[in-house]
Amino acid sequence: MNFLAIETSCDETAAAVFTDELVVRSNVVASQTDLHARFRGVVPEIASRAHLRNLLPVIDEALGCAGVSLNEIGCVAVHNTPGLVGALLVGVSAAKMLALGRGIPLVAVNHIQSHIFACRLAAGRDIFPCVGLVVSGGHTALFHCESALAMTLMGSTRDDAAGEAFDKVAAILGLGFPGGPAVECEAAAGNPKAYALPRAFSDDGRLEFSFSGLKTAVLYACHGQDVSRASPPSPGPKRADLAASFQAAVVDVLVLKCKQALRRSGLQRLAVGGGVSANKPLRAALAVMCEKLGAELFIPPVNLCTDNAAMAALAVEKWKRGEFAPADLDAEPNWL
Repeated sequence: MNFLAIETSCDETAAAVFTDELVVRSNVVASQTDLHARFRGVVPEIASRAHLRNLLPVIDEALGCAGVSLNEIGCVAVHNTPGLVGALLVGVSAAKMLALGRGIPLVAVNHIQSHIFACRLAAGRDIFPCVGLVVSGGHTALFHCESALAMTLMGSTRDDAAGEAFDKVAAILGLGFPGGPAVECEAAAGNPKAYALPRAFSDDGRLEFSFSGLKTAVLYACHGQDVSRASPPSPGPKRADLAASFQAAVVDVLVLKCKQALRRSGLQRLAVGGGVSANKPLRAALAVMCEKLGAELFIPPVNLCTDNAAMAALAVEKWKRGEFAPADLDAEPNWL
């Protein structure tokens, strides 16, 4: 059976078609990066309006790429939590309209759980139980995942998410938006040991994260104590070294906390999802850590790390259990 899935939780308008056997037939994403770049971050109102313009063409393209019509869709899935409430409402409203109009079931899917399920989708086999790390622009959290739908929070960030910190540091360094790819590119030419930046909670066993202090440390390392008239540094060794040192600090903390979570849970599988998991140094460091622990590492390809609708194939699990959404399904911006 074919599913149509919709994703509008933040600034990517996405739709996908997949089957109840987890075969992805299409996965279309319309990026809004150019709309938000001059603001150096996602503007919720702009994101919502762009979803209104883009969603129907994206759905039509997803159906076309899959070679199916709406008549061949047996279920509609939608991410309804967490995310920007206005953005979520666009996708939820469209999904309800399609399900009601076609007389087919509607399944509500959790965006964070879907990021972990992207690992299951890419692996092509069961990966549960596992420790799950979701690391993105909006979330940085560790979960004990008994199954695809049973996840217990082990720890999360106290302030900025890792992806948010990448965006803010990119703005400090004048590297553009989105910050993750820009910082990674700049860091490739830098020395990751040039600046001694803080690694919050690295000396204790709490499965928590904090990146706000790290971001501030980069600001002061870049401009000194007087930042009232600070302007981004010019291209050169200093900027590259700052980017590399910041990236190394984030990677060190994420790897350490994953290692602690694996040991505490006794599990031998680590699944990592979210936009920041596309970072190459992070992927490499996690691979080394898991190899040393004898643990399996699951990270999806980059196109399934960033926000997309194919990862909403988690809906198949809920469909099998008969867990359908009501006609008055609403958007829920907060989950954690």
